[in-house]
Amino acid sequence: MDEQPSEHETAAPDPQAAVGPEGEEPQLTDAEREMLEQQMREVRVEDLLTQTVASVLNLSARRIVKEDEIDLDQARTGIEAVRALVPLLPPEVGEAIREPLSQVQMLYAQRSGGGTPGEPGGAVPADSPSGPDAAAQPGQAQPPRPAGPGLWTPGGS
Repeated sequence: MDEQPSEHETAAPDPQAAVGPEGEEPQLTDAEREMLEQQMREVRVEDLLTQTVASVLNLSARRIVKEDEIDLDQARTGIEAVRALVPLLPPEVGEAIREPLSQVQMLYAQRSGGGTPGEPGGAVPADSPSGPDAAAQPGQAQPPRPAGPGLWTPGGS
C-alpha cells in the first residue's frame, strides 16, 4: 500500500525561519509558530521605535564613557539617529527621552572637546530642544551627571 507523504512532510522550509548554528533551519512547532504570529500581530511600530531608541541611546553612551569601547563616531551616529527618531515617538516617550539624550550629548561634547559639527571631534549641535542645554535654566546649576552610561529604559512599553 502506497502512503502519500503528509502535508507537513512535503512542505517547503519556512523562508522566515532563522538559520541554526550549523546552517540548518530550526524546526518550530505549530504552537511556536502561532505564538510568533500572535506577537507580530500585536507589536506596534511605536513600541519597536521606543525600544530601538533606548538601545541606540544606551549604546551611544557606552561608546563615550567605557574606556575600552570609546568610539566617538559611533556615538555621534547614535545621537543623531535618536534625534531623528524622537519626533516619531509617542509624545510621552519623546518627552521622557529628552533628558537622557541631553545627558549623552553633554558626555559626547565633554569627551570630544566640544568642537563644532563637521570638525574632527566636533560636538553634536545643541540648537534643538533636545540639545545639551535644553534642561538648563539660566542661572540654575546643572545636577551632577552619573559617572557611568546612565542606562535608560522606556517605561510602560
